[in-house]
Amino acid sequence: MIAIAIDDEPIALDIVKLHASKVPFITLEAVFTNAFEALAFLQTNKVDLIFLDIKMPDISGIDMLDSLRNPPLIIFTTAYAEHAVKGFELNALDYLLKPFSLSRFLQACNKAEELYRLRNSAETADPGYIFIKDGYQQIKVSIEDITLIEAAGNYTLIHLKSSQSLSTRMPIGEMATLLPATKFIRAHRAFIIAKSAVTKFDRNQIWVADKLIPIGPTYAHCVHDL
Repeated sequence: MIAIAIDDEPIALDIVKLHASKVPFITLEAVFTNAFEALAFLQTNKVDLIFLDIKMPDISGIDMLDSLRNPPLIIFTTAYAEHAVKGFELNALDYLLKPFSLSRFLQACNKAEELYRLRNSAETADPGYIFIKDGYQQIKVSIEDITLIEAAGNYTLIHLKSSQSLSTRMPIGEMATLLPATKFIRAHRAFIIAKSAVTKFDRNQIWVADKLIPIGPTYAHCVHDL
């Protein structure tokens, strides 16, 4: 996987570089102390994974992530635990609290590789399908059959056109990375909606058939993608 790291502290970047050098499937392509230089790099370079600090002087890591329409996998690296919930709402894959050990760093990288392989295997097998993790099994689901995905406690529900639903322990944030951004929008931390299933919308809510979905403040820009 091609990765970059963004942190305003050079010492923190040195730690990421050292740890990444020991992970065989991670290639740390570049590091940045300036988030805007990183954004410029992302416009012209393919990146699979970002190690991203949250507290930076010009723009926070959360605001930076929120500005990316189709972000790569994100692992937050920060000294501030209070931002964890917000980070996961934005589909962050993991959250490394500084100072973190090599073993904890490797755990996050392994999670990234698993999701990276899962997403790529789904695209390779058939771009019209995704594979939903159910225990040790992968269930093939047609993208065109999905109308709505909903977080429900420890489960994620996949609602289908047939009015049936599938349940999985795969987190909704992980699910979001598997779906084509051209066909789905994240309207709320608890809902992903198929654009084809939308019957109407306004600034605050979206209708999928008779079901009313609120638009979360973080995802207000989603209506521009409908």
